[in-house]
Amino acid sequence: MAAFLDVRRLAAVDMHGLSGSPRRAHIILLEFYAGVIGCVGLGVLSAVSGSGLARVLGIWLITVGINYIPLAIDASSLSRPGALETELDGLDIRSEARRVGVRQLWILVPFAVVAATLL
Repeated sequence: MAAFLDVRRLAAVDMHGLSGSPRRAHIILLEFYAGVIGCVGLGVLSAVSGSGLARVLGIWLITVGINYIPLAIDASSLSRPGALETELDGLDIRSEARRVGVRQLWILVPFAVVAATLL
């Protein structure tokens, strides 16, 4: 799984975008943390208070939130001065950005991002 999903690169390219603005990097970092807190929070609420399909949706949301944890950790480390630039040194950003768009869908697969991080 790690061969097709480099989580650190995914976070780096997402934080940089096509323009490389510091504002975008900060917004993406916040997005990753909001993904953890929001998905896990809503998932727990739905899993605990719901039944049937609502409970299944809640459990799925929890797994999506857990997938955001490695992204948030990597984004935090890439927020240090010079870290993002070092990570992206020598990459064709436009090409990587196209690939990242599709690879971000792995966030929706339970534990896929976590597994890719651990592999």
